[in-house]
Amino acid sequence: MKILVVGGGGREHAIASALHRTGESEIFSVMSKKNPGIARLAKEMCLVPETDLTRIEAFAAKTGVTHAIIGPEAPLEAGVVDRLSASGIECVGPTKNAARIETDKAFCRNLMTHYNIGGNPDYRVYHDTSEAIAFVKDHDGDLAVKPIGLTGGKGVRIMGEQVDRAGAIAYIREVNGGVVLEERLKGEEFTLQAFVDGFHIVPMPLVQDHKRAGEGDTGPNTGGMGSYSMPDHMLPFVSRKDHTTALSIMASVVAALKKEGHPFKGILYGQFMNTAEGPKVIEFNARFGDPEAMNVLTLLCSDFGKVVTGITEGTLTATDVVFEKAATVCKYLVPEGYPQAPLSGRPLVTGKKRNALLYYANVEEREGKLYTLTSRTLAFVGKADTLPEAEQIAEKAVSAVTGDVFHRSDIGTQALLNKRITHMKELR
Repeated sequence: MKILVVGGGGREHAIASALHRTGESEIFSVMSKKNPGIARLAKEMCLVPETDLTRIEAFAAKTGVTHAIIGPEAPLEAGVVDRLSASGIECVGPTKNAARIETDKAFCRNLMTHYNIGGNPDYRVYHDTSEAIAFVKDHDGDLAVKPIGLTGGKGVRIMGEQVDRAGAIAYIREVNGGVVLEERLKGEEFTLQAFVDGFHIVPMPLVQDHKRAGEGDTGPNTGGMGSYSMPDHMLPFVSRKDHTTALSIMASVVAALKKEGHPFKGILYGQFMNTAEGPKVIEFNARFGDPEAMNVLTLLCSDFGKVVTGITEGTLTATDVVFEKAATVCKYLVPEGYPQAPLSGRPLVTGKKRNALLYYANVEEREGKLYTLTSRTLAFVGKADTLPEAEQIAEKAVSAVTGDVFHRSDIGTQALLNKRITHMKELR
């Protein structure tokens, strides 16, 4: 198989690594900036904007790729799957219309309402800024303010957590466009990702991501500072019933998209809040999470190329997908000042990785040396039989890096996990 990987971040390095590690696929790459890790695995690469459909299509035709895996959301919104599919290339990634489950938050909520799908919080959609502000002024409880379109995981403002009522109103004015106002959900977040072939849905291990920049979940939202998964592929604050409910919600969304005439093929990512009443949907993504992809793909034992075939041919079964029973902890290194004013162009020295896996993200390599850019730079993943062992592997590797960067040392620690467990017990 000749497989094109679209995207150049840590998530896409994890995708390319899984293809390389588990099978014999030839890897080709399209990315806006050269990712050193992907470059070492790819037979050929094309450095163009990931939304430049004409040049992506031309590169695919020139290299003779048979399949494509789309990493980021922007090319999905631009319709890269529609374009490549029209050229006869099978894609792991939804069409532009099916990707609206992520790219249009109003579409997602309204679809769930129309098909009476569980887990939908109370919400209102506003396209008029003054009407949205009036609702916030008159509403008694806290709300989540979400721009309708893509925001790179950094666009949500939560009243009572990040902003007060005046701050929420100011943010709506700043957005100056369509917003979804949702009830504020209280609980513990978890991520359930699944392979989807248009009909069948095969779940991956549960992961918990950490969006806030600072230790103890403080500071501004980011694209994700790190994540962890457990050896049993569950999380201690998510019951089997919760897991079944979340998976059923995702299956219902897949069925609804098919009924709408937009079959979903690719990776469906469900971000859930486990509340006192059970899982509620925070959002859906139409691709792997970053960093969550690094957790689950590190554990993938099956030939990823065969999984790709199962997805694109509509023949995927649970027996096609096997994950190692181990814990993983992913810790991202980010430039000082991230996310508001990241220091770019600063040198990095990685030190000893020991047993950790290294995934390159938004980093530049010049003459064998690494330099920061404007987003997350490197991710280190520890894998072990237990969570504490995996956390130590990741922490030792990420702490060995020198440069103007920082990371969250608390991700994957028992202390933080105990906090989650206690919080869930208090709610229930």
